[in-house]
Amino acid sequence: MDIAALVAWIVTALGGLVLLARWIARGGLRPAQQAAPTRLPAPVVFGHFLLAAAGLVVWIVYLAADKGALAWTSFGLLVAVALLGFTLFGRWLPVHQGTAGETAPPERHLPVPVVAAHGVLGATTLVLVLLAALGVGGS
Repeated sequence: MDIAALVAWIVTALGGLVLLARWIARGGLRPAQQAAPTRLPAPVVFGHFLLAAAGLVVWIVYLAADKGALAWTSFGLLVAVALLGFTLFGRWLPVHQGTAGETAPPERHLPVPVVAAHGVLGATTLVLVLLAALGVGGS
């Protein structure tokens, strides 16, 4: 269970990096006067990223040290990451459903399959980490 959670987390992180790079490349960090304004607040985007990265580091330390408190810490971080992720998804969805154009916000260009895979794998990671923290399935 522990290694499955690690693999799911890493694959989820790779998808998240693709989304982050695409959002930045399309103008996610540009001032609103220079491009269509983003609906994704940078603090939420980077908070999601940094908490997920911190949780992954804690999970790797847990795998090395086998301390249950670290598994629960990772789970707590993932819950915060998931809440931020739901916030981002909720703000992205109306933009995705809108019409494309020259003034489309940067998140309009995020690939739907990557967004979907990132969300599904993120939820899978959350469940796997919870099961591992509960001791289901052993190490």
